[in-house]
Amino acid sequence: MARGDKSKYTDKQERKAEHIAESYEQRGVSDHEAERRAWATVNKDDGGGKASGSGRGADTGHPASHRGGAIGGAASAHRSAAERSASAKKAAATRKRNAAHG
Repeated sequence: MARGDKSKYTDKQERKAEHIAESYEQRGVSDHEAERRAWATVNKDDGGGKASGSGRGADTGHPASHRGGAIGGAASAHRSAAERSASAKKAAATRKRNAAHG
């Protein structure tokens, strides 16, 4: 498979890359760089193209997109109710302040 050839990727992998690229573009990343990052992310999560061949659908473990949520939830669980409440109040005040400017 030549470099840049996407024929071995499934439709789902292609949709995933499109969504990731759109997200980067919305944050101001150039089209070319957004696409490069998107395919790099798909490759990291899925281990490359999976369109055909024996064993291509094998589980690749826990990609970064899954670990992040677990880490965040664990960190939140260790905070006291008072700390979470204070954080929520601060966030609400920030949203209110920003809404007045926008």
